[in-house]
Amino acid sequence: MTDSRLGPLADPAQFNGPLDLTGFDAVALRKMLKTILTIRYAEEAVADLIESKEAVCPCHLGIGQEGVAAGVSSVLHNSDRAYGNHRSHSHYLAMGGGLFEMFAEILGRLPGASKGMGGSMHLYAPEVGFGGSVPIVGATIPIAVGAALAAKMDGKGAVGVAYFGDGACEEGVLHESLNMAAIYKLPVLFVCENNLYSSHLDIDLRQPTDSVARFAQAHRIPHRTVDGNDVAAVARAAGELVAAARSGEGPGFLEAVTFRWRGHVGPKEDIDVGVLRKPEILAAWKKRDPLARLRAGMVTAVQLTDVEYQQYDAEARATVADAVARARLAEYPPESALLDLVYTAGAKA
Repeated sequence: MTDSRLGPLADPAQFNGPLDLTGFDAVALRKMLKTILTIRYAEEAVADLIESKEAVCPCHLGIGQEGVAAGVSSVLHNSDRAYGNHRSHSHYLAMGGGLFEMFAEILGRLPGASKGMGGSMHLYAPEVGFGGSVPIVGATIPIAVGAALAAKMDGKGAVGVAYFGDGACEEGVLHESLNMAAIYKLPVLFVCENNLYSSHLDIDLRQPTDSVARFAQAHRIPHRTVDGNDVAAVARAAGELVAAARSGEGPGFLEAVTFRWRGHVGPKEDIDVGVLRKPEILAAWKKRDPLARLRAGMVTAVQLTDVEYQQYDAEARATVADAVARARLAEYPPESALLDLVYTAGAKA
């Protein structure tokens, strides 16, 4: 059994009440609430597209983990440079990536985020600061470090952001990236969504302890470990680390402990994923729902009424449904795109 350094953070029976929203105004809270609602319903719509066999590309869903992207993105700017992984619908949408473009990409249509050629795992929206996602585990971590180096040379205060999971912490490129970022004091935020699983293996089967922040400590990088299903805690920690990076103090590492409700890939709530994933554990983690806890916290703080919540909920559902409907009608890429989107003009010979 792995030594647990996360303690209560890894216990789904803990941290399931209303959030402490001290220090946040109504505008910021409502923006994060709308972001989480949009991500939740967008991913549920993706699941429906998979089950209906309209979407045939592999889709990795992060339902239950929306608080991480919403919290981190709340302190980022469009001039920042964020990069994701195979499970990055939330990162893309939280930065402001288009819903229509995401669904068009998943359905292989020309107006998609990668012109319909990449699918769910190749999202791209540089105009809002999302530099891209790729399915290779750990691949965008060094790209984010390179973006941070460029940002430092630009001198305009931008930061690089790398999203990855606990499984990527077992890739050598993370440690090389941490080392370089520390040595050169690069403005980069490493965000690990520690959902305690890598594909089908529980972290107990892969690492000697369940907390990955120890890797940042080894490189003397400031780090925070928080409840990833507490969007306020994520935003506070990310805000501190990003502010330090912008001011020239170097990289930061945020470990956000969370849990995905669906299987490694696809729409099913797989129970047969890892030795410890049992029905009662999944049910307990659902009580730590980042959406329900934010709503409860806002109601408790008199920042939201039930009527207002229902309005935001309906708007998010309608916006997602409209994006799906439009994506279904979009055109497919022409056959020429098989080469034109791979090679630059004149280079095919």
